[in-house]
Amino acid sequence: MTSRQQSSFPRQYARTRRYALGAPRSFTVSPDGSRVVFLRSPSGAEPAHRLHVLDLAGGEVGERVAADPRELLGGAGERLSAQERTRRERSREVARGVVGYAVDAAVELAAFALSGRLYVAELRAGTTRPLPARGPVLDPRPSPDGRLVAYVSDGALRVVPVEDGDGADRALAEPEGEHVAYGTAEHVAAESMDRSRGFWWSPGSDRLLVARVDDAAVERWWIADPAHPEREPARVAYPAAGTANADVRLFLLGVADGARTEVVWDRVRFPYLARVHWSAAGAPLLLVQARDQRTQEYLEVDTDSGATRAVHREEDGRWLELVPGVPSRTPDGRLVRVADEGGARVLVVGDRPLTDGRLHVRAVLDVGAGDVLVSASAGASAEDPEIGAIHVYRVGPGGAERVSAGPGVHGAVRGGPVTVLASALPDRPGTRVRVLRDGAPLAEVASYAETPVLSPRLALTVSGPHRVPCAVLLPRGYEEGDGPLPVLMDPYGGPHGQRVVAAHDRHLTSQWFADQGFAVVVADGRGTPGRSPDWEKAIAGRHTLALDDQVAALRGLAGRYPLDLGRVAIRGWSYGGFLAGLAVLRRPDVFHAAVVGAPVTDHRLYDTHYTERYLGGLPQDVPEVYRANSLVWDGGLVEPREPARPMMIIHGMADDNVVVAHTLRLSSALLSAGRPHEVVPLTGVTHMTPQEQVAENLLLLQLDFLRRALPAG
Repeated sequence: MTSRQQSSFPRQYARTRRYALGAPRSFTVSPDGSRVVFLRSPSGAEPAHRLHVLDLAGGEVGERVAADPRELLGGAGERLSAQERTRRERSREVARGVVGYAVDAAVELAAFALSGRLYVAELRAGTTRPLPARGPVLDPRPSPDGRLVAYVSDGALRVVPVEDGDGADRALAEPEGEHVAYGTAEHVAAESMDRSRGFWWSPGSDRLLVARVDDAAVERWWIADPAHPEREPARVAYPAAGTANADVRLFLLGVADGARTEVVWDRVRFPYLARVHWSAAGAPLLLVQARDQRTQEYLEVDTDSGATRAVHREEDGRWLELVPGVPSRTPDGRLVRVADEGGARVLVVGDRPLTDGRLHVRAVLDVGAGDVLVSASAGASAEDPEIGAIHVYRVGPGGAERVSAGPGVHGAVRGGPVTVLASALPDRPGTRVRVLRDGAPLAEVASYAETPVLSPRLALTVSGPHRVPCAVLLPRGYEEGDGPLPVLMDPYGGPHGQRVVAAHDRHLTSQWFADQGFAVVVADGRGTPGRSPDWEKAIAGRHTLALDDQVAALRGLAGRYPLDLGRVAIRGWSYGGFLAGLAVLRRPDVFHAAVVGAPVTDHRLYDTHYTERYLGGLPQDVPEVYRANSLVWDGGLVEPREPARPMMIIHGMADDNVVVAHTLRLSSALLSAGRPHEVVPLTGVTHMTPQEQVAENLLLLQLDFLRRALPAG
């Protein structure tokens, strides 16, 4: 199909899990700044992550391994429960070994699950041992004082002492029936709200806030593996748009006496528990949303009675965005939130906005006594838009001070005087991780990630009347005068999926396609994050605007780059797959072929929180909106245009996020309409494609299809 040279990148890309293996991640800094804890696998091709500690005390910097899964398991392979596999699917986890951990308040004890068992690592002493917990263990979290570990097993919330003399493993809450679970996040929380947790320790280590999830009312879907007809299909609770969600309640549980107090709020009006924050700075905070996500309240919990009171209320005619890291509190108890005000996404502390339209706040990273650490991109009123850059800022009463420098995608974690700054840059592979004390360089955390076999020939620009951010990649051997190239549009193009970023590794796949003889264009149109609330929310009820911006960006670039507009293909996955399918069905005058990966084709088949947010209601209330934004409907294809263009549709048969019914319905409708298409079913594959051979060959199959499907030059 392709030469050995052409296949070298797909193989490396798949083997290294997109170059994530060997790179340090998941940092925690102790409050005294003496330790940095993180995860890293031992090489760029080894998927088993280990727990590491970087010691900073005493004037010398030293790194050591705190937990090695190979040693702990004695060389045996991991065994994952169905619940753990689902949790990893929701978090898009592709590694093995120690893939997550939690620490006590002093960052002296870390807890993690490995092959269903519970382990703790004494980070100062350097010892690791299992605890006698009831498995399979999910999401273990030490109490702030480090004496207990809470975890979930078979739907029960349990606690186990770290030391033998402090008692025995016991359940604080056990499910009352087969549809009830304590301490876990329901499907829409984990998949669409970015809330993966279901329990939270009190600062005093004496109580927990625990979510109780009852999914009895949620529709049951069946996910089968047709390659193994002898196996029973998996029965999953899937809250499709317009149907019932899980019932989520919240309880205060006493550790010593088992006392149980329900936290009370108007769950009919605000059924979504989006965020929970509990720190020593004040009473617990909840962020709850109405089902239409146009109203939300910040609630303060009375820990004696369970009653709540609203401390702030927000409304938006389209939707309210959930931002990582908020709500939170300053050490003196003021509410920290991120709000869409005055056309900008701003940081608000107490009643005072501390940023304006020059910054678009992406996340709150840490709240200190005198400042708040945030990540932000250039806002709509910034003098320099810095295409694709995300920076770290210290924000205080006097304004915002940039911590990171130079073009790139920067993130940070802070504890006391120490900041860990991770920077992915456009001109070098991987991510550079530096440790700063009081702003001065102290150390650098090594990365063992493999060096990619190629580097992107990247141009970041804007195009079209809306100044759509674009990345343009040409073959590395292309020279001016070589003539126009067939075009491959390579977008995600939707919410929470910024692709045009100033980072080397994020463009490697696009560059590989470019090196096969394409001009590759990645365009982040309206609906993608990072510019302004109006930019993100322009697609409310109108996903077709995302397609309009792809067309406008393409045409705006044609006079500046060697683009052959008579040969234009598009590829994408998930929302990008939907966009690719929409492109060839609605705009075949522009697009001549499409690779459609795991697409949402009928929005009635996707989940409540995501779909109802962007389409503006339930399908039974606004059916015309759902139909206009879908590829297929009850009568077949929606508004298809001529001529018919070829598609390659790819879907994992085990996908429980975008179920394979989306692709089957699209294929059936295409067949009924006599339209050419190919379907590639991926047996045993979910919404991710972590399997090495699958990931490698998918790139090669797509290349083969594009060469066959595009008109001859």
